[in-house]
Amino acid sequence: MESHFVAAADAAVPLIPVTTESLSNVLDARPERWRNWVGQRGFKAKAGSLLCVPSPEGQTEGVLVGYDAGKPLWMLAQAAQRLEAGTYRLEEGLLTTEVRLAAAVGWGLGGYRFERYRKAERDLPRLLWPGGVDVPRIQAMVAAHVLVRDLINTPAQDLMPEDLAAVAKELATEFQAGIEVVGEPETLASGYPCIQAVGSASAHPPKVIELSWGEAGRPHLVLVGKGVCFDSGGLNLKPGNSMRLMKKDMGGAAIALGLGRLIMELGLPLRLTVLLGAVENAVGSRSFRPGDVLTARNGKTIEIDNTDAEGRLLLADLLVRAGEVKPDLVIDFATLTGAARVAVGTEIAAFFSSDAALTEALTAPAAEWDDPVWPLPLHEAYRHMLKSDIADMVNSSSGGYAGAITAALFLKEFAPEGVPWLHFDVMAWNTRSRPGRPKGGEAMGLRAVLGMLESRFGPR
Repeated sequence: MESHFVAAADAAVPLIPVTTESLSNVLDARPERWRNWVGQRGFKAKAGSLLCVPSPEGQTEGVLVGYDAGKPLWMLAQAAQRLEAGTYRLEEGLLTTEVRLAAAVGWGLGGYRFERYRKAERDLPRLLWPGGVDVPRIQAMVAAHVLVRDLINTPAQDLMPEDLAAVAKELATEFQAGIEVVGEPETLASGYPCIQAVGSASAHPPKVIELSWGEAGRPHLVLVGKGVCFDSGGLNLKPGNSMRLMKKDMGGAAIALGLGRLIMELGLPLRLTVLLGAVENAVGSRSFRPGDVLTARNGKTIEIDNTDAEGRLLLADLLVRAGEVKPDLVIDFATLTGAARVAVGTEIAAFFSSDAALTEALTAPAAEWDDPVWPLPLHEAYRHMLKSDIADMVNSSSGGYAGAITAALFLKEFAPEGVPWLHFDVMAWNTRSRPGRPKGGEAMGLRAVLGMLESRFGPR
C-alpha cells in the first residue's frame, strides 16, 4: 500500500483548517498580505475548498483548508487529492486528538488511487503524523478501505473466485488466521447446493471461503459476504447498461474481508469467522434456469423465479453455515437489490436488523464517521410475496414492489434463529467523486459497523 504519511521532515507546509465562521480570526493572526490574497482569490472557506498562500519568495507558505466542522473526517481529504507533491503538516491549534485522528484517516482515504492498469500521473503529497494520534489505528483503517476499494475496482478478468480466495489466504497468513476454501464440485453440491448452482455455468468454479480468527470464549462474530465476481444475470440476462458495473457485485465480500482485516489488525476482543460465497453468474449449458427448484443447505426448497436474484441464494447457504458455528452476532453485506438504491439512493447503506439495539448502536458511529446507514423494515406481512406453488418459497417476488424488503425476508428464513442479525444491502460504489471518496468501489457501512462493534464489545 502506498504510504501517505511521513514520521519526520526537515520542512513541511502548514495545512490550516478553517471554516466560513473562523476564517476572519485565522487571518487576523497572519500577515496582512494573507488577507489581501484571500480577498483577491474570493476564498470563503467553504467545505472542500483550498487556497495555497504564496510567500514573498513565491513558494507556498501555507494552505487554507475549508472544512465542515461537523465532518472532520474529510477535513484534509481534498488536500490529499489536489495538492502538489511535498510534505505537509496539520496546524493543530485547538483541534482535539479525536479530530486529528479523523482528519488523518481522511487524508489517507483522499490519497487513494487505483492504478493497477496505468502509471501514476503524479507523486502524492505526504502528511507528517499529527501529534498524539493512534498511528496503528489510522494505518489499519486506511488499509481496510484500500483493500475493499482495490477488490471492487479490479475487473472480473483478474478477480474471479480463485482470486478472491487467494486474497483471503493472504490475509489469513498475515494475521495467523485459519482458512478453508471449499471448491470441489461434489462437496459444494452436497454442502452448499445453492452456491454450486449459481456458479455452475462458469469456467471459474465457485468457492466457499471460511476464515477464522480469535480466541475461543470471546463473543463470536460472523461476517458474511456476497462474492459474485461478475453477474451477467444468468439466463435472465441483464441489459447492457445494467451489466456494465457488475464487476462490483462482489462488493459485499470485499467489505466483509476489509472489515475482517480491520478487526484482526486492531485486535478487537472477538472471535471472528468470515464466510464468503465466490461465484460468477454466467450463461451456459449448465446455467440454472427459471422454474428450477434448488434445495438449500438447511433443506428448504427454493423455486427460481429469476436467475438474476442469485446473490440471496449464495447468502442462504452461507447464513445456514453461520448458524452452525454458534455465533453471537451475524452481519452480512451484499450488493443485493436495485430496490434498496431506489429507497435510499446510492450513497446510503440500507440495512435490516432483527435487533433494535443493533439499529440504535449504529446511529452514533455512522454520524461520527460520516458513513450514512438507514434502517428498512423487516415487514413480515410481505412474506406472502415469496410463496411458491411447488416449493417452500420463490427466490424473487414477481410483484415489483418492496424488492429490498422481500429479499431481506428471504434471507431471514436462513439466518440463525435467536441470534442478532444485520443485513446490509449496499451500492458499494461511488457514482461521483467527493473528497476522500473517489468514483469507484467503496467500503460502505464499514466505519459505522466498526464503531458499533467497539461500543458493543469494547476496543482492543
